[in-house]
Amino acid sequence: MAHYLPLSRVARLVGVSRAELQRMVRNGEMDTYDGQVDMAELLRVFPAVHWEDDGEYARVEEIKRKAFGKRIMDRVLPDKEVLAERLFELGKEFAGAKSLLLHYDQIFGWLNWKLDEVAEDDRASADALMSIKIWLRQQLDAAPDEAARGKALLAEESVMRVMAARVLVQPSGHEFFVEGNDTILEAALKAGIPLNYGCSNGNCGDCKVRLLSGQVRKVHPHDFPIKEAEKSAGAFLMCSYAPITDIEIEAGVSGAEDIPRQEVTTKVKWIERLNDDLIALHLTTPRSKRLRFLAGQYVTLEAGGASADHYVASCPCDDRQLSLHVRRDNRPFARKVFDDLRKEDVVNLSGPAGRFVFNMESRAPVLFIAFEEAFAPINSLIQHAMSLELSEAMHLLWVAEAGGHYRDNLCRSWADAYDNFRYLPLVRQGDMPASADILAEFPDLSGFEVYAAGPEAFIRGLKLAALAAGLPESRWHGEIVL
Repeated sequence: MAHYLPLSRVARLVGVSRAELQRMVRNGEMDTYDGQVDMAELLRVFPAVHWEDDGEYARVEEIKRKAFGKRIMDRVLPDKEVLAERLFELGKEFAGAKSLLLHYDQIFGWLNWKLDEVAEDDRASADALMSIKIWLRQQLDAAPDEAARGKALLAEESVMRVMAARVLVQPSGHEFFVEGNDTILEAALKAGIPLNYGCSNGNCGDCKVRLLSGQVRKVHPHDFPIKEAEKSAGAFLMCSYAPITDIEIEAGVSGAEDIPRQEVTTKVKWIERLNDDLIALHLTTPRSKRLRFLAGQYVTLEAGGASADHYVASCPCDDRQLSLHVRRDNRPFARKVFDDLRKEDVVNLSGPAGRFVFNMESRAPVLFIAFEEAFAPINSLIQHAMSLELSEAMHLLWVAEAGGHYRDNLCRSWADAYDNFRYLPLVRQGDMPASADILAEFPDLSGFEVYAAGPEAFIRGLKLAALAAGLPESRWHGEIVL
């Protein structure tokens, strides 16, 4: 009786990224069936994993959370009615398994009786039939070597399914988990998946999607009317529903051109001095009006009559928290930030803008290149790629003057927490280094996606060097940061 698990849940069970599991599947190291892994195959491929001892996995997960700035969430139980329905569904599943086992036991009893009957009719074969009976009984009585680990795996996976339901988005293939009291929309936003939404409180209907499989439950009321014909076809609002089981939904994933310009009134949460000439401005949006944006985009900030464009340095998965890097200069907005702005002050925001965004269809290794404080949009892209496990391997080249890698500890923590992340800080002396020198460790870029941000001369020279190293032009993503 096979028990199949989706790759995303396998990744959580064994503490290995989904990208690494996909690599193993492509290389023939692990067999799958329709993208899922049989429990027996999982036990074979990961013989050293002890399901009851997840201390090391928890430690690594903690490092990962801290490494890319995600807010540490308390592990809370789902809504009580959702929890009750999940337990009921799990109970039905185990009742079905028990019924099937009883059926198999009846079949074995019938087979035992049939063998006795045949033995009475054919004395010549009696000894052979008796040997078969003894062998069958021994096989049933003897627990296989993997029985204990299989039992522990099944128990842990069952608890995981109760605590967190998986959502698969079609046709894009993105997936995420809904934990605690989150709605499907809240979980998608925390995962950094840009699904369409508007008010997020059930009034506009922009987050309407179609349920393809699984079960959902309404956990918040909504005023937006859904026609009966649409309900019959599976339509529901993500902001008002939570999944009971693993579900599959039909929903569009937004591109840069799909996100409308928004006006958001934010408040200063924290002003972090990165060095004498650079500040990380941390803002909080209202609960009712988060900023919809994609990693790599910029916004216009206004405070005290002064305004300026700045790239968002944080991940779309950081809920209502936004971070932006502001350099000291003679412009009015920078002077306002360095001299006058205080915690709880209002900063008006409009945006987002820009097309320097991640190619979500690609799973190729990624090379990120940043020049000085143009690290801000690269920081956002890296965090987004990590939250969605979009790439098998990521490399970061950060070109800055000595002492200019103002998030050096953060980058090193990424390298410590992720086996597939490599950080190479490059120190420039005086003039801008030659592009060929920057790419010296990457002589063949034919299989990469490259994202680079910096001044125009830097980007222009780097593009020529990357194309000369075999990079397809369609995989070059450059952003001129003034």
